[in-house]
Amino acid sequence: MNFSDEKKLARWFIILSSLFIVGLILWNTSIFFERLKQDERDKMEIWAAAQASLAQTENDSDIDLTLQVLNSNTTIPTIWVDENGKFNEGINIPEEITGSEENMSRYLERLKEENDPISMDLGQGQIQYIYYGDSPLLTKIKYYPIGLLLIIFLFIGVVYFFYTTTKSSEQNKLWAGMAKETAHQIGTPLSSLIGWTEILKEENVDRSYIAEMEKDVDRLKTITERFSQIGSTPVLTITELVQATKESYTYIKNRSSDFIEFQITTPHTPIYVALNSSLYSWTIENLVKNAIDAMRGKGKISIEIKQDLNWVYIYIKDTGKGIPKSKYNLIFEPGYTSKKRGWGLGLSLSKRIIEQYHNGRIKVYQSELNKGTSFQIALKKVENQEIPEKDAKDSVGPSLYQSEKG
Repeated sequence: MNFSDEKKLARWFIILSSLFIVGLILWNTSIFFERLKQDERDKMEIWAAAQASLAQTENDSDIDLTLQVLNSNTTIPTIWVDENGKFNEGINIPEEITGSEENMSRYLERLKEENDPISMDLGQGQIQYIYYGDSPLLTKIKYYPIGLLLIIFLFIGVVYFFYTTTKSSEQNKLWAGMAKETAHQIGTPLSSLIGWTEILKEENVDRSYIAEMEKDVDRLKTITERFSQIGSTPVLTITELVQATKESYTYIKNRSSDFIEFQITTPHTPIYVALNSSLYSWTIENLVKNAIDAMRGKGKISIEIKQDLNWVYIYIKDTGKGIPKSKYNLIFEPGYTSKKRGWGLGLSLSKRIIEQYHNGRIKVYQSELNKGTSFQIALKKVENQEIPEKDAKDSVGPSLYQSEKG
């Protein structure tokens, strides 16, 4: 048995033990309640006998004991009626009820539901019936199991929340550790490639070959930088979003199949946000690659940027197979994938980058099966005073939109 199995076994042992203890408490409470209820009925039967004795006694020496028994009932609400059901008298009845015959009738019906009546023979053929309710103590005990169950459900909720939070934290640490280890592993051969590139330059190798190698080396540097920032707080700088989006768009478009039609629509004026350009471009690439997979390598991808007073919205739309509404949130979970091959990390990383690192939002904006899906990224715009003076001058002007197809 490994450590993970031992943790699961311990968790189930704690859960089952807790349920057993709760069941034991509820069972004992039920027994105690029934015994107390029976004790109250025994007392009421004695009280009824004393009441009948008082009506029949002729010996003054017995009256003191009878009255003592009758006066002992100070908590149990009691009403007695004649054989025709007509109200005779009552004790321990709330004052707001005794003032109205209609209220007394309703109260009597309630007592009839709580306990069976006790018959009282007053002699000379007179029979009366005593109806009584539960004492305040018994009433509190009656609701005790409900309160206990609420506490247990709250406890289970807290345990579940703690478990899911811990599990999520463990997953986050795992992904962050994998990302940093990947960055570390790439770093070693990358340093070697940079060295070999310099050697090839000195050997007068065709410059076009070296230029292509340097592009791949720069790409590896970008990948290493991205992975190294997962699990740590990235540095955000005030960045012009339209230009940053266009750069990611151009990079993806130049490396995609000719069967994919690209279109980008952006405002003509700059939009500034606090951004980590490397991670943002990774998010755009993840969403576009996901869209290409959904279209099976053939279709149309549109990127559109809109804005309001405080937020900027980036829409990435494809003409792929669509996403069922029930899976709108599930697709962002780590490990979820609809592909036969894949780790299911792209959308999860995108959500982490946008929501945790940039305090933005990302969601499935709209999707229709076999027609396509649109994702929305929302980022907070920076205040005007935060924009560099040179860029602020360039940002003044009408909010025109420009569209580019490729």
